[in-house]
Amino acid sequence: MLNQAMTHVFHRNPQHTLKRAVRGQGISLFDQDGRQYLDASGGAAVSCLGHGHPDVIAAIKAQVDQVAYAHSSFFTTQACEDLADFLAARAPGDLDHVYFVSGGSEAIEAALKLARQYFVERGETGRSQFIARRQSYHGNTLGALAIGGNAWRRQPFLPLLVPAHHVSPCYAYRDQQPDETEEQYAARLADELEQKILEIGADRVAAFVAETVVGATAGALPPVRTYLRRIREVCDRHGVLLILDEVMSGMGRTGHLYACEEDGVAPDILAIAKGLGAGYQPIGAMLASRRIYDTIVGGSGFFQHGHTYMGHATACAAALAVQRVIERDGLLANVLARGEQLRARLREAFADHPNVGDVRGRGLFVGVEFVRDRADKSVLDPALKTHARLKRQAMENGLMMYPMGGTIDGVHGDHVLLAPPFICTAADIDEIVARLDRSVRQVLPG
Repeated sequence: MLNQAMTHVFHRNPQHTLKRAVRGQGISLFDQDGRQYLDASGGAAVSCLGHGHPDVIAAIKAQVDQVAYAHSSFFTTQACEDLADFLAARAPGDLDHVYFVSGGSEAIEAALKLARQYFVERGETGRSQFIARRQSYHGNTLGALAIGGNAWRRQPFLPLLVPAHHVSPCYAYRDQQPDETEEQYAARLADELEQKILEIGADRVAAFVAETVVGATAGALPPVRTYLRRIREVCDRHGVLLILDEVMSGMGRTGHLYACEEDGVAPDILAIAKGLGAGYQPIGAMLASRRIYDTIVGGSGFFQHGHTYMGHATACAAALAVQRVIERDGLLANVLARGEQLRARLREAFADHPNVGDVRGRGLFVGVEFVRDRADKSVLDPALKTHARLKRQAMENGLMMYPMGGTIDGVHGDHVLLAPPFICTAADIDEIVARLDRSVRQVLPG
């Protein structure tokens, strides 16, 4: 209970004593005792450039010397304009206008409100319903929590949440049938979405919301081939907007600046955060299609939304520096190469381990799912809190990784998420796998 006695910070878990991070360098963080931790999860898939990058630090200092903050109802700034230009020029489809906020939950809230206002401006005022997927996570604010499918996070706040609708996730490891091809599985999921739209009433549905690659809740679940294309077709057929959440999977994490590029799909609205600013400043963004933007501008002319720190000059300058470094140094190619290495090494390390059921992901966005018996995919007893034990043991071994329980249904299932910085070397990946292997075998001897 040291934290309760010695801190006035309301920590997320006040009963746990936290070490103090005092320095960051490259892919490592150091505590007050000088102990080093390999940041194999980038915090929460945030620190894509690692810690202490001189180019980003210099950009922040330069911006603060000019203007740190100007409220967006009075001014724009060059940093804000330049970052929007950078993102729009590289975005898929006609996503060409960017709305800057302070994080992922705010980006999703903006996306939901924009979708609703878009239909109001078009005179389709009946479109107020949102469909998402079970075992999804879209943020912790009430709107984002309402559409999300993370049962554990939602449960205490259900009386406060607006109704939303949920369909099956694209969870091939558990839900694709043995005699079903990926294309058939994708078609079955698309049919389920279509039936849900028809059940609600197509003229009442505003948008379908999905993580391009599912993040923390289910552990780096990538969609099967053709899934997102089939989903896009269903949305188009019924005039429903497609909102893709790339808060965790976007900005290069999968080896593509926008994760949906790999699937050949462009959404109507896209949410990004985390890797956008790499943790150097709090920032997120919503990208909107030209059609949606023009509807607002040609209608009321005003998006009825806003936050104090939207378009924050220093945050935009930091994010632009991050993205320029990634592009200049060719780090997306490294993400693809190191991601292939990471998954291959993990599969080799755990080839004989009865409690490692699945290794999955894209790029440097990798999940490891744990089971009681890999032969039948049965789950570990939730009371054991295996994911939490793995985190504690990994920290003892100088490794940071992102654990989660309730992988399957909010109660059953354990996994860990790995999302190391894009600057990782081959030797770094080998060391991450070695420390994780040691940690897993200490908690789950097999």
